[in-house]
Amino acid sequence: MDFQAGYLRSSIGRKTIVAITGIILFGFVFVHMLGNLQIFQEPDKINTYAEFLHNLGGLLWLARGILLAAFVLHVYYALKLSLENKKARPVGYVKESTIQATLSSRYMALTGSVLLAFVIYHLLHFTIGKIQPENFALQETIGDKQRHDVYSMVILGFKNIYVSISYIVAMTLLAFHLRHGVTSVFQTLGFNTPFWAPKTNAFAILYALTIFIGNTSMPVAILLNFVKVPGAQ
Repeated sequence: MDFQAGYLRSSIGRKTIVAITGIILFGFVFVHMLGNLQIFQEPDKINTYAEFLHNLGGLLWLARGILLAAFVLHVYYALKLSLENKKARPVGYVKESTIQATLSSRYMALTGSVLLAFVIYHLLHFTIGKIQPENFALQETIGDKQRHDVYSMVILGFKNIYVSISYIVAMTLLAFHLRHGVTSVFQTLGFNTPFWAPKTNAFAILYALTIFIGNTSMPVAILLNFVKVPGAQ
């Protein structure tokens, strides 16, 4: 117990927790994007996918619990490390050196905080249905049964220009956050050698761009009316 407590109090221990939880969250972000991209297919695809997730029951709540725990630990220890770094250097440099520090690395705490607020908003909108509840209540009739019409809900949600803009801004910040976060994970795991550093850096950039393009393509396509509710003009 003393060893565990001491490890968690150490910078290395906290960075390791941030790295491990980061890997879990990076994986979720990618899988979540793939699921959402089904909006570009016929309505049955994403509605069946949503129904499948809902029918997982306890397994879905277990996955949500793991993600929530990973998210809370990631945010807590990341902010703790950021505050400790600032405390260790209370007086800023007369001339800040930004040669090696990327824009994304210098604003990790800020982008992380904004993303935390966005995640709460996003859950209230598309998962809990407290925002635009009229869209969340939409149902699709399949034979003699009804199921949640996720396809229409997403399209009608992003038809609101303010919702789409806020989503695109959040995805921009997420891309910046991922660009540095993925690199940091590799560094924490020891892949910061001259051989691996360029490769992990390239992977981080590619991953961040993939997430950005994939996620922002949805509101953009919906606003341009490339994707619309069946029967809508």
